[in-house]
Amino acid sequence: MTMAMTTPSSPGSNQNGANANANAASGSIHVLLVEDDARLATLTAQYLETHGLTVTISTNGDDAVKVARATTFDCVLLDLMLPGKDGTEVCRDIRKHSDVPIIMVTARGEEADRVMGLEGGADDYIAKPTAPRELLARVRAQVRRARGQAGPKRAEPIEVGRVRLDPSSLSVFVDDKPIVVTAYEFALLYVLAETPGRVVSREALLEKGKGSAEDAFDRSIDVRISRLRAKLGDDPKQPRLLKSIRGAGYMLAVDEKRHDTP
Repeated sequence: MTMAMTTPSSPGSNQNGANANANAASGSIHVLLVEDDARLATLTAQYLETHGLTVTISTNGDDAVKVARATTFDCVLLDLMLPGKDGTEVCRDIRKHSDVPIIMVTARGEEADRVMGLEGGADDYIAKPTAPRELLARVRAQVRRARGQAGPKRAEPIEVGRVRLDPSSLSVFVDDKPIVVTAYEFALLYVLAETPGRVVSREALLEKGKGSAEDAFDRSIDVRISRLRAKLGDDPKQPRLLKSIRGAGYMLAVDEKRHDTP
């Protein structure tokens, strides 16, 4: 079941790419809230809408996937335990066609659950019961990052060996081939590219990459680096681009030669 809670001037369920561009220009935010507890979903939506957001509610996993494909959203608030597909499955399905920021919101707050959510493609993770002000702040922070309003501001690209980063479009290229990354993944890679060949600690990556509060647990950066390696085509067992320095942090290699296509 899907319910659209909108003001008259807000985009409805037929929002397209043009609507999303208009949202970015006006600063408005359209959220997909996936929550099977109808009362909690309604209360959350009402709070967000009193602060200027537009909210569409979906109450089960299968429906959420369909709605996410049919409509362009600025952020997804996703419960983990849902009827039909669970939150992890929904997250993976959305990630197949969209890089929209996804925030997991669930009563399961153990580290293993948070890691599972991040590995599935989530950008943030917050445990219930959730303070409404914190939830609103997380949504706004993720949307700012996705719109390029947070993180590195340099106009000139950075090139380190086979890897090139363009901050103006949050684009990443390996051997001149475009790689799809999230805004936060770009921010982490950019921090490493600023000091190529030098180790950057997990704490520094968290601070400079503007990570959210959920990134404070030890394995969150490891999970994100693992996702970046997979996208860059790096060997997880013997990485040549993103190298792990045990007990110290991570490093973007400078001596990796380009693999030019014959």
